[in-house]
Amino acid sequence: MYGNNSSLESGLIKGACHKKVKMMHYKLEGKEVIEVEDLMEWAKWFENADRHVARDESHNVKVSTVFLGLDHSFGSGPPLLFETMVFGGKLDEEVDRYSTWQEAEVGHEAMKRRVEQSA
Repeated sequence: MYGNNSSLESGLIKGACHKKVKMMHYKLEGKEVIEVEDLMEWAKWFENADRHVARDESHNVKVSTVFLGLDHSFGSGPPLLFETMVFGGKLDEEVDRYSTWQEAEVGHEAMKRRVEQSA
């Protein structure tokens, strides 16, 4: 899928445009994002970390915002490290991603408003 195993082992993935992109790992110290070079250090942190920014439920619809720990921009733009997702309702599986904790908090509140307006 991503080429040979050696590219995965080196932390590189081959993108749709055949450009190699280094997979970056991040952790949180408080609300601050810290880049982590060592994969094992990141994995140990990720295993037990509380990555939730916010969680809300209304009318059986959940809105969850979490820290992803991996850059979901895949090399096109600033790192996208936080994600808000809707579970249930008319906006089920709607997703927004952000670069900072503060953007994630604002985005979570905006998604909550969208969910309430769609009910």
